[in-house]
Amino acid sequence: PLMADANSAYTLAQADHLADLDAYRLLMLEQPLAQDDLRRHAQLQDRLATPICLDESIPHAAAAEDMLALRAGRIVNVKAGRVGGFTQALAIHDLCRRHAVPVWCGGMLESGIGRACNVALASLPNFTLPGDVSPSARYWERDVVTPEWTMDSTGMVAVPRDRPGLGVTVDADRVDNLTVRRHTLTRP
Repeated sequence: PLMADANSAYTLAQADHLADLDAYRLLMLEQPLAQDDLRRHAQLQDRLATPICLDESIPHAAAAEDMLALRAGRIVNVKAGRVGGFTQALAIHDLCRRHAVPVWCGGMLESGIGRACNVALASLPNFTLPGDVSPSARYWERDVVTPEWTMDSTGMVAVPRDRPGLGVTVDADRVDNLTVRRHTLTRP
């Protein structure tokens, strides 16, 4: 299945044009309208057969509650880095799971540390749609973790189950080589 990410490029006045996309039976249409407009997303979702996926409109669990109450979308893209970390991402996952709203894990050019969080997040039970987790080499000549993230021949990134924590080790020498400036914060 294909999906489309509109990146807030449309207005409700273009609903008929967006409804034409129903003919393509997309998996989802991500963030078609302005991120701060759940009400209009709800109006648009009423007019589309294609599920609307909200991304930037969901910066925290309270926004996901509003989305569910308004029926502003049928899928949520959860990005741990965008929603304030793993705790908020988990809260959004759990809320959506209780309401049978599928979620998927989007990425934001994270280093291997952020990817480790995304892989752990994407392994939760309500992450039922393909995610945006890719191998380290897609963006980085050399990552800051070992082992680096890889993808198998079927396009899958494995969840590390044989190592503690997030399953990666920070390469301190690599971080030191990339460090431009250090600043130590102290209490007054």
